[in-house]
Amino acid sequence: MLDYPRRGGPTVLRILLGAQLRRLREEKGISTEDAGYEIRGSHSKISRMELGRVGFKERDVSDLLTLYGVTDPAERAPLLELAREANTPGWWHRYGDVLPNWFETYLGLEEAASLLRCYELQFVPGLLQTEDYARAVVRLGHPDATEEDVERRVRLRMTRQERFVEPGAPTLWAVLDEAVLRRRLGGDEVMRGQLRHLVTMADLPNVTLQVVRYEASEPCATGGPFTILRFAEPGLSDVVYLEQLTSALYLDKPADVDTYMRVMNDLCITASRPDETVRFLKSLLNEI
Repeated sequence: MLDYPRRGGPTVLRILLGAQLRRLREEKGISTEDAGYEIRGSHSKISRMELGRVGFKERDVSDLLTLYGVTDPAERAPLLELAREANTPGWWHRYGDVLPNWFETYLGLEEAASLLRCYELQFVPGLLQTEDYARAVVRLGHPDATEEDVERRVRLRMTRQERFVEPGAPTLWAVLDEAVLRRRLGGDEVMRGQLRHLVTMADLPNVTLQVVRYEASEPCATGGPFTILRFAEPGLSDVVYLEQLTSALYLDKPADVDTYMRVMNDLCITASRPDETVRFLKSLLNEI
């Protein structure tokens, strides 16, 4: 357990620890109701713990391990240590004043992902935005925010991007609707800078960029934007992230993930090839 990667902060550690606790409970044939009673909680609390959706109290983990028959100190120690580490705030904690709670889970998953595939209909994905474009997006979504809050939100977005240009960076595969690139958010100069940045990013070996052109025969995604996150660690299943105005959905059931994966694959077939996409971006630059 101590060999598990720490990238992803508390989010990933909670998921990994929850998966271990679920395995131990199921091996003993203990119900979630009985496990909840042991820690003075409900079966729903056990379910949330096993899904990594809540923090862990070391005492609760200790009591559950005893219930599950894990009494050897050498076996308990790594799991208790993981419980302690799972309560350590991630690097994004310092942006807590401008960061909604429901988005913190995504940041932890994003930090741990080895592959991110996203589809966007309105805006350039946050991981590919320039500072000026990000500033325009933030102001659009938070019209009453102070300049200080706007800059902190932009800085959070820029910090997220740093990982994708570092050695061993994860893979980012983004599919954009053409409308995203036609919408001159922030004005002509901001959009020129954004288009140039997309051309630069598309040249990176770990970034693939495609555009679904207007002339595509028929739409192959009838829903809104979504992101699929995949992880190198076998203990983490794929997750589909759906952002809403005031909350987000995290789908990890195989049937849900498979549905979104099929849609994403269809989008990639329908969209312009990466080399065609770069040529299209350059042509748009000449139009502005």
